[in-house]
Amino acid sequence: MPNGLIQRDSLRVHPEGAALVLTLPWYRSLWLSSVGTLGVTVDGVEAPADDLRFELGGRSYRITELPEQSETLWYLQEHPVLVVPLENPVALGETHRVDIAGDLRLPYMQIAPGEDGGPGMYVPNVVRQSLELEVKAGPDAAPALVSADAPPPPATEEDPFKLGLTLYSASAEFRAGWFDFDGLLDRVADLGIGPGIEIVASQVLPTYPIVSDDFLRTWRDAFDRHGFVASSFGANLDMGRRRDRDMTPDEEFEFSELMFQGARKLGFPLVRIQSAKPELLRRLLPVAESLELQLAYEIHAPLGPNAEPILKVRETYEELDSPLLGFVADFSSTMRAMSPTLLRGVQRAGLDDEALDTLQRIWATDASMRERQEEFIGYLRGRDFDPGRLGSFAHLAFNMHGHVDPREWADIMPQITHVHAKFYDIDENGQEPAIDYPELVRVFVEGGYRGFWSSEWEGHAFAELGEVDPLMLVRRQHDLIRASMRGAFATG
Repeated sequence: MPNGLIQRDSLRVHPEGAALVLTLPWYRSLWLSSVGTLGVTVDGVEAPADDLRFELGGRSYRITELPEQSETLWYLQEHPVLVVPLENPVALGETHRVDIAGDLRLPYMQIAPGEDGGPGMYVPNVVRQSLELEVKAGPDAAPALVSADAPPPPATEEDPFKLGLTLYSASAEFRAGWFDFDGLLDRVADLGIGPGIEIVASQVLPTYPIVSDDFLRTWRDAFDRHGFVASSFGANLDMGRRRDRDMTPDEEFEFSELMFQGARKLGFPLVRIQSAKPELLRRLLPVAESLELQLAYEIHAPLGPNAEPILKVRETYEELDSPLLGFVADFSSTMRAMSPTLLRGVQRAGLDDEALDTLQRIWATDASMRERQEEFIGYLRGRDFDPGRLGSFAHLAFNMHGHVDPREWADIMPQITHVHAKFYDIDENGQEPAIDYPELVRVFVEGGYRGFWSSEWEGHAFAELGEVDPLMLVRRQHDLIRASMRGAFATG
């Protein structure tokens, strides 16, 4: 998914000059307050920032007003219009050079909490684009999709794990409007993927964090049609929703409770939680008990089961002593190399062979995530390379790729209640080149895990839209998991 606000079909006519149809430069919906700055240049002439207008949901905002809009959601499938006044309005069919710059932040990815009531520090997302755009009357058509050659082999009672996917795997295609939600579920069914369906609430709910009755009807109709099973409801905690301060403890509780209610409404047995603060969990446990929900904290790269922050969560769990508390194991934590998809993506952004080698060398060290990020960003600046050209991924290349030993999952196996079977590539031999799936399957089979493995293709963070068909890759990954788990189970 290119880190862009505009696409090849973004430029439209407008009586005041030009209109740019914007795409959210992320894979989850964000509050409009996430947008800090926007700037546009057309054919070398910079538009005054005070003259730009951002139009969403029937309302028009000045750029300086956007950071205040903490109650307005920029839903992933919405495409606001940025009106750019020009002396000579553009005309259909013309080509113009458009440069756009935007600075956003990710309100659920906190680097450091605020102090003395002030705002915390959050992962930035820097957008810098320069494109030759043709003025078009509407969006380009979505490409035709192919079907699988054959249905997948049926599940058997001997299979140790149940398979499924998170719809997050098709983030880029969903964002681009190639599917509505109903069509996405139909595509999953057509490829024989399932039965487990996991969602990220902030991605698919147009009324996030609330589950509307309209969404519930679509959900139930699709499940009745295809025989799906709800596996995991992904809940974020948007601590940085407001620009002036972090959420208060009461706001964190209320926001979480809303999502718990939505999860129950959709029939999920488990919520993937983002925060394991002891006081918050203590308040949320009675809610989970009343709604019959398990709560599972995600262990994600760069951390592993025995990292200090996770040990603190394990201590909290021991103190609270509730059978409802568990973990989601995300295999981004236990990678053996950086993914080829990531390396191709940053290479397209301008990294040469030396920079790629340096990135991989720094990644492989045992320094903390932040130390590695700072070393790499310092290296780029030392070569007069603007880290902003990589968007958020000068940071997230380290957040999203961990190199913990896969055998560490065995240390908490009884508490693992859900698995994110993260992957980025499936090569010509049917293997994931950066993640050792046969070894992971062996560890989980021997550890006695018998829950869902939810396929999570995260290559969309680095791949171009249309570069691959992610749901076909999920089908191929399921083949890899089936072969690995049946081999391991038979050997065991």
